[in-house]
Amino acid sequence: MGNQTYMKRQKELARQQKQRDKAARRLQRKREKVKGGPPLEGEVADLAKNHPEPQPEQ
Repeated sequence: MGNQTYMKRQKELARQQKQRDKAARRLQRKREKVKGGPPLEGEVADLAKNHPEPQPEQ
């Protein structure tokens, strides 16, 4: 009986920790989104295509 109670408690603690981690990740993403966080790998290439560097006139 005691082992089942212990295992159930450990499972519940793991679930709670996972929820806290998930909430922290959500909050972090939200903060990065608000301040314009770093661009993702694919976004850097897309930005270069949309806004090419001005070429010097010859």
